[in-house]
Amino acid sequence: MSEVKKIATRDSYGAALVELGKEHENLIVLDADLAEATKTGKFKAVFPERHIDCGIAEANMMGIAAGLSTCGKVPFASTFAMFAAGRAFEQVRNTIGYPHLNVKIGATHAGISVGEDGATHQCNEDIALMRTIPGMTIINPSDDIEARQAVKAAYEMEGPVYLRFGRLAAPIINREDYRFELGKGVLLKEGGDVTIIATGLMVSMALEAAQKLEQDGIDAEVINIHTIKPLDEEIILNSAQKTGKVVTVEEHSVIGGLGSAVCDVLSEKLPTPVTKIGIQDVYGHSGPALELLKEFGLDGEGIYRKTKEVI
Repeated sequence: MSEVKKIATRDSYGAALVELGKEHENLIVLDADLAEATKTGKFKAVFPERHIDCGIAEANMMGIAAGLSTCGKVPFASTFAMFAAGRAFEQVRNTIGYPHLNVKIGATHAGISVGEDGATHQCNEDIALMRTIPGMTIINPSDDIEARQAVKAAYEMEGPVYLRFGRLAAPIINREDYRFELGKGVLLKEGGDVTIIATGLMVSMALEAAQKLEQDGIDAEVINIHTIKPLDEEIILNSAQKTGKVVTVEEHSVIGGLGSAVCDVLSEKLPTPVTKIGIQDVYGHSGPALELLKEFGLDGEGIYRKTKEVI
């Protein structure tokens, strides 16, 4: 069997910006002295006149993006998730979110898979922060195919969008004919014993766990939630009603992220036992990305073991 192709979604982000830039002259890309890391350098190489390096001044970058959006431009403000959601939170909230401006935030290097950069750069809080901003759309794509289409969907919609990308190469799980639909979850595998709801890098890990569970006679249903806000409540409710047990998986704190969003829906409309797999109210630390995922129980084996406990 041939090895599964892997591409980091931050690379997908850079490639998608170039393709969109060819079609839309009003697309402007901003970065905070991280063009090589965020892959916006790909856009800069083709459209230098439409790329603005704002320097290590992320809050100012958000203000510039806000201003550009009021002049008919569609700005993509790009930096690490820790700086986009953390350092510049006030500007995102007050300057972009409050007036509901058409700004797209490309946040790369999210989660503990940032690896050796350590706890200060492993942003496990960004989804929680962005969920609190009224009208903010949050997209966390699972692979290269989904990420490219997510960037296009962000451009085409009106209003602020937070796009979450990773540093670690992610397995391609979607087919070339896949069609991204904003706000719609994707049923990847049907099952009747337990529902596994995953987002971003964890989608491929959830599928791996489901394969292991199947060998034990446990039939897991796997759902990809790429749009965390607005959330596809229908697919979650239907699956929870079918299986009666839900496990959420995210490369993010279990506080305020995907698991919390799922619990908000189920507690109100269909009370169902939920087990949240993610970062358990601790900081990450420096280390190789794959080893960190294993340590925090976010690899296929860890998800398999935790889900089996639920069963």
